[in-house]
Amino acid sequence: MTRRIGILTGGGDAPGLNAVIRAFVKTAKLRWDWRILGVEDSFNGLFSEPRRVHELDLVSCKGLLHRGGTFLGTTNRGDPFAFPQPDGSKRDITADLVAGFVELGLEGLVVIGGDGTQAIGLRLMRERGIPVVGVPKTIDNDLSATDYTFGFQSAVEVATEALDRLHTTAESHDRVMFLEVMGRDAGHIALSAGIAGGADIILLPEVPWDPERVAAKIRGRQSIGRPFSIVVVAEGALPVGCPTDLDERRKRLKSGGGAAAIAMANIEGRVDAEMRSTVLGHLQRGGSPVAFDRVLATRFGVAAADLVAEHRWGEMVRLSNGHVTSVPIEEAIATYRLVDIDGELVRTARATGIELGG
Repeated sequence: MTRRIGILTGGGDAPGLNAVIRAFVKTAKLRWDWRILGVEDSFNGLFSEPRRVHELDLVSCKGLLHRGGTFLGTTNRGDPFAFPQPDGSKRDITADLVAGFVELGLEGLVVIGGDGTQAIGLRLMRERGIPVVGVPKTIDNDLSATDYTFGFQSAVEVATEALDRLHTTAESHDRVMFLEVMGRDAGHIALSAGIAGGADIILLPEVPWDPERVAAKIRGRQSIGRPFSIVVVAEGALPVGCPTDLDERRKRLKSGGGAAAIAMANIEGRVDAEMRSTVLGHLQRGGSPVAFDRVLATRFGVAAADLVAEHRWGEMVRLSNGHVTSVPIEEAIATYRLVDIDGELVRTARATGIELGG
């Protein structure tokens, strides 16, 4: 009997999602001739009426390797255990999802997403009996079980190019330029892009920063004939004295207009310099994946097919010490991978004169 497997993408989009789908479908069709059904808009396609799925074959894979986003669609507002209702309430609609799963004759799901999507997949397996294989996705690179997630290097490339461009205008006008990049809880993009882009200051969520130390760095550069400075700010970076509670931190960031705006407000008056800020936002998610992410996504797609072939449900593929292996989903989402403030990359930044503010 031909196996029927569903595949979906959940959470935010990231460069490389289509490459994973392509690799999984090609492997499944060429090796075993399975039937693969693409589920639209995360889990939503399974409980929608009519079901929003379509069969994927080798023709479906044409042109996907370099294509950004996800052609299946995605959402980060589709938790079937707490699905938003028109009146603002939330309802468990997993019975509808299971009905769709059974109706389509699926054996299991390949779930491509970050910790939230993987957690939903794990609950569906444990509480509703739907077999799941996970593929990690987050441009923040904050899943502790894998060395890298696809999309991260693409985001770093976008941020680095932005820094290269900001350097020329900052130097021309003797300005202090702030670049806000993604990284709500983990500052991996800010740290890597800051080093690659020659930033003078990098502000991370993991390091509550002292405004006076940042100002002193800017003044110090001015004193040696370097009247411009480049500051990279992760979107979750806040100065010392701000709340440590996650929800309170997010309220503070929202009320302050974002991390870069808060940084500028704290530095203003401490230095004699014109300041400007740029928020990259979703530019970091868009566009084609870089070569590293295309290769990693392809490796993950093939590995996910291997897990399904071996009935190793409940596992997630990962990159570990250069090799693609797997790990139980429960273990994969147990902890965030934050920037190690005592690690080699932070030591590199400090050794080359980059100020972290703390």
